[in-house]
Amino acid sequence: MIIRIETTSDVPIYTQLTNQIIEGIARGDIQYGESLPSVRAFAADLGVNMHTVNKSYHELEKKGIIKIVPKSGAIISPGEHVTNETNERILSVIKPIIAEALVLGVKKEEIQNMIFSIMEEMKER
Repeated sequence: MIIRIETTSDVPIYTQLTNQIIEGIARGDIQYGESLPSVRAFAADLGVNMHTVNKSYHELEKKGIIKIVPKSGAIISPGEHVTNETNERILSVIKPIIAEALVLGVKKEEIQNMIFSIMEEMKER
């Protein structure tokens, strides 16, 4: 998996890293049960601060995407436990973006096409 950090982006580096790891899992580049690199090694490879990678890993753990196991590292969790809380969290992120698109004049069909296109790009689970 290739991670590209945009240092000039308004998006924090830890968020860029978190999002790219999630996309890598969704595409199938990273499999459930696989380990992510150690915080130290990943930070060195990316040329970022260890705290940045650590923050990303903790965000992923909070979302239930990885499990941090002491002395074993960060392991990709199986994506089998979708809860109402998870659905509500995802909806709370998507809803304002869709509302913004509608306010800006994007048609319902265009939004649906964008979503379907993204889903096609990702490996189906």
